[in-house]
Amino acid sequence: MSETSALAPSRDELNSLLDSSFDSFLDELKTLVAIPSVSSDPAHQEDLTRSAAHVCERFASLGFDAEVLRVTTPEGVEGKPAIVATSPKVEGAPTVLLYAHHDVQPTGDVSRWASDPFVAEVRGDRIYGRGTSDDGAGVIVHFGAMSLLKDRLPVNVVVFIEGEEEIGSPSFTTFLETHKDKLKADVIVVADSDNWKVGEPAVTSTLRGNSVCTVDLTVADHAVHSGMFGGPMLDSVTCAAMLISSLYDEKGDLVVEGLGGSDKADVDWPEDEFRAAAGLLDGVQLAGSGDLAARVWTKPSVSVIGFDACPVSNSSNTIAPHTRFRLSMRVVPGKDPVEAMDRLIEHLESHAPFGAHLEITRNEAGNGYQADMDSPVTKLLHEALSDAWGVKSVNIGVGGSIPFITDFQRLFPHAQVVVTGVEDPLTNAHSEDESQSIPDLRAAILAEALLLTRLPQL
Repeated sequence: MSETSALAPSRDELNSLLDSSFDSFLDELKTLVAIPSVSSDPAHQEDLTRSAAHVCERFASLGFDAEVLRVTTPEGVEGKPAIVATSPKVEGAPTVLLYAHHDVQPTGDVSRWASDPFVAEVRGDRIYGRGTSDDGAGVIVHFGAMSLLKDRLPVNVVVFIEGEEEIGSPSFTTFLETHKDKLKADVIVVADSDNWKVGEPAVTSTLRGNSVCTVDLTVADHAVHSGMFGGPMLDSVTCAAMLISSLYDEKGDLVVEGLGGSDKADVDWPEDEFRAAAGLLDGVQLAGSGDLAARVWTKPSVSVIGFDACPVSNSSNTIAPHTRFRLSMRVVPGKDPVEAMDRLIEHLESHAPFGAHLEITRNEAGNGYQADMDSPVTKLLHEALSDAWGVKSVNIGVGGSIPFITDFQRLFPHAQVVVTGVEDPLTNAHSEDESQSIPDLRAAILAEALLLTRLPQL
């Protein structure tokens, strides 16, 4: 056993420290929620700066060398404020980078929230508010673990809290390249993912990639009277609907060729639990074939995330000549998102109904993620999660995307990357009444502290 690991507190000591400190960590989360750090909204840029300053100060209070940094990309994109906090040097010990983000999504229609989105409210064993889970909980997991270990930290730690994850991390690559020496690590822990269920921890084995495009469909150079021309001439909205429906077969499986995917998953996702988490109405059937978890984790999907057409309130008896819609495609882990978009565009162009004209614009593309499930750090993380929760942890895929993980792997090829988190099927991230399980937040803090105390033994 190394000297640093001998100095590290035991599980019982950590648990006792957490008992006495957890209420203060929950208060820290409430403080974060009260800062509306919406990175996508120009009106909240001062709040984003204030959020970064607050997070920086909290890690500085633990004795970390903490600073707020920004970069500008070669294309001139000014990055949002990020925090880099470095622990006091432990000679001969490995370095661990802990990632989370302090920016949040917009609230959407506030009237659909049961309480003020920026005033955290505890109801039962959950805490509600924008950013309580995504990713305020990730920030608090790192802060809590560092607080428990601040005087007996057995590894070198770099905490990296970015401020633009919710807008696609546009300056992330430039930031890593600019501050590569500060961020270089042997192990990278990304705390921005999900657990299997409330009370059941997980290591993320796969993430789907994401590729987005905008389709402009045009059938005429101006609107015309629906009575005079309707029948032989279809409106652009109908043509758009026909084009979108061509993506699917009668089961609801995508028919776009070359997208790949697997029908099998490691765990069984009961349909009733999926329906409850998604808020599906009675009688609405699930689409697609294969294991339910696989349909979300390892098979492709396409969603219409925007649709521009004449609103009903302004409608007139004319045939709409132009319709615009945006498609978000979740890409199979390991599949090139640019290549997948090529296949989608080929399908759209070959299925344009009745010769409708298409102009397709590529918007963004982000890679998926496949974990090294045999790495020593992955195995150690499973042990830490299981010990902290008292329940055996599992491997799960996640249908969402964290594209920047590929940048970590490219720029730090010798680092072992693991992805975990504290969200669950009831979190409602990005939507109204976002919430975080309080017992899971506590267990996640303990798990990270346990992981860091055990890493020197590898």
